[in-house]
Amino acid sequence: MLVSVTGGTGFVGSHSVAAFLRAGHRVRLLVREPSGVDRALAPFRLGRDAVEVVVGDVLDVEAVSRAVRGADAVLHAASVYSFDSRRYASMRRTNERGTEVVLEAAREAGADPIVHVSSVAALFPARGRVVREDTPVGRPRETYMASKAAAEAVARRHQAEGAPVVITYPPALLGPHDPKLGDQTARLRDVLRGLMPMWPLGGLPLGDVRDTAALHAALLASRGNASNRYFGPGHYLSTRQYVQAVREVTGRPLPTIFLPARAMIPVGLLAGLAQRVWPWHIPAEYGAVYICACATRVDENADTHGIVPRPVAETVGDTVRWLRGQGHLSARQAGVAGEDLSPVTAS
Repeated sequence: MLVSVTGGTGFVGSHSVAAFLRAGHRVRLLVREPSGVDRALAPFRLGRDAVEVVVGDVLDVEAVSRAVRGADAVLHAASVYSFDSRRYASMRRTNERGTEVVLEAAREAGADPIVHVSSVAALFPARGRVVREDTPVGRPRETYMASKAAAEAVARRHQAEGAPVVITYPPALLGPHDPKLGDQTARLRDVLRGLMPMWPLGGLPLGDVRDTAALHAALLASRGNASNRYFGPGHYLSTRQYVQAVREVTGRPLPTIFLPARAMIPVGLLAGLAQRVWPWHIPAEYGAVYICACATRVDENADTHGIVPRPVAETVGDTVRWLRGQGHLSARQAGVAGEDLSPVTAS
């Protein structure tokens, strides 16, 4: 099967591409920077010669059409995932308009399935205490989440029209081999660098990127027989449980103050305004506080295509080991998790 992939040089995309190739599929990538292909695939012992490359952007209708032409299936994983206020304009364009362009082109090309990588955050704030496949699209007051909700609405419209669009809802993801050191991985690094001694109360859904990649590969194997919405395997953790998991994995005390999330929202808003003019990243982000305030659990019966999430300790431990191995953390910062520098498994 030929699978066209957008976002293939990102965290979810690169792991999914590796899973597709291991399953024997051929892969074509739509990329803005061809130089990023080798960097993204090298940890999986793959090179640029393992995939076909089309140069272009998801906002470029012609480039997208070339990328999906003749494809049996499409994985749309391209998005801007960040709570950084400096990236608000690009995430609005890429996440909503890019989804419109890619899904329309994939339908015209006759691809089946067309997998749209959404986010569980697209369903927040939820009306009930859990989210499930029929939970309405969220109406969040945060730019990244709002952009994913808008993209979710696009994907659901295609589903309502009978298109073979499958939506996946990954939780916040950690794991090794993050080619662009994305938001969640960088946040864990900042925790261990002592830059986040204050956390909002609340919680977050957390999963392993390798499990979400396995879900995407499984969806290709069930072509024509898949349902149309799946949750990425994961766990719901309170922020206290998250910090405690990092303490246990690293053996470090990590003194932390927990404050009500809604009381911290004004701090996040001020930090976002300052970030627009301050050149260095400010760890206190409105979006991160907001999601802790409104995140709810995924229904335990929600469909994950039978994939069981790996333990949180394994995910956090492998991420810390990878950060240490890449030089993003010192030996002291990584604690006992950084003592084993053997390669972290990519599957």
